[in-house]
Amino acid sequence: MKNSKSILPVIVISQFCCTSLWFAGNGVMSKIVETFGLQEDALGHLTSAVQFGFISGTLLFALFTIADRFSPSKVFFISAIIGAIFNLGFVFNNQMLFGLIVFRFLTGFFLAGIYPVGMKIATDYYKKGLGKSLGYLVGALVLGTAVPHLLKDILINYSWKSVLISTSSLSVFGGLLMLVFVKDGPYRKPSKGLNLSSCFQVFKNVNFRKAAFGYFGHMWELYTFWTFVPIILMMYQKLHSDIVFNIPALSFTIIAVGSFSCVLAGYISQKLGIKRTAFSFLALSCFCCIISPLMFHLQSSNLFIAFLIFWGMVVIADSPLFSTLVAQNAPLKDKGTALTIVNCIGFSVTIISIQLITALQLSSNSIYIFMILGIGPILGLIGLQRKSAQQLK
Repeated sequence: MKNSKSILPVIVISQFCCTSLWFAGNGVMSKIVETFGLQEDALGHLTSAVQFGFISGTLLFALFTIADRFSPSKVFFISAIIGAIFNLGFVFNNQMLFGLIVFRFLTGFFLAGIYPVGMKIATDYYKKGLGKSLGYLVGALVLGTAVPHLLKDILINYSWKSVLISTSSLSVFGGLLMLVFVKDGPYRKPSKGLNLSSCFQVFKNVNFRKAAFGYFGHMWELYTFWTFVPIILMMYQKLHSDIVFNIPALSFTIIAVGSFSCVLAGYISQKLGIKRTAFSFLALSCFCCIISPLMFHLQSSNLFIAFLIFWGMVVIADSPLFSTLVAQNAPLKDKGTALTIVNCIGFSVTIISIQLITALQLSSNSIYIFMILGIGPILGLIGLQRKSAQQLK
């Protein structure tokens, strides 16, 4: 496939299939807790294990410049296959929490060869309209992240293990698609050799640094919100005893709707500019964090769901825009490494956020805890407003 227009759908489908591994455990978390006799805090531990695995993977991929030294499509394929294998680790009986954490960690580790490498492949094919292209790509990530919740609802009459088997099968399919149909892009500039310092040198560029810091603030909120969507719905149910939600279906909807906003943000950025559009969506998601306690008091469950759907849209819409700014302000030969190290640091931030909210939720079950998610966007907005950030395109 040499036509870049036909390449994008393949990359998007591959990304969607493979990133279904990310929240595969979260989609059936209640069944996992019940089957293996885990404590209530297992959600935070297992989610953080995936994030920590992803962080470790991205750090090693960045240090050894894997995506810049080797064919990104082959790296993507190998990662998709190995990630799918470790995702199946949960189907074995009589496991302890430690073993489950290891399987989730290793799944996250190989996701490092999927998500940022998929973005790297897109940057190798697109210069003009990169924000729009990455909008589609991150939209695929959002759908992939949400799909385990949908599979749980669809496969309700089958074993919860069918969700894990389905996501692993999707990952293998996505990896094969990328290997067979997507060759090295026309704008790819391979790195000449191993350079352990390149992942640090990219931060010397002021514009790159500002884009990265905006992304870090966005990440403080994003994955913690996604992790706690089912919990937020359950908390509302407890406050309004007459309400009964279909939590798997609603969780899928609230997360998946972000795929639409990612694509929409890409088109909006072509009119308003990438930095201005990213700033606007980050401000909107910050506003959602701040007013979240008030929403729990809404008597209308439809209004509450509408609020969560809106939050699900704005919380992710800026992600492809920050990635575009990062890619645009990184040297051609180091784009894969730059995207990977920024992902590494960004996901490190998510572990702190997830663990903090998990601890607060278990100790207080307060409706005010989600206001803390606004800290990241506030810091990101401050960084983007600084005078030196105005040079960003």
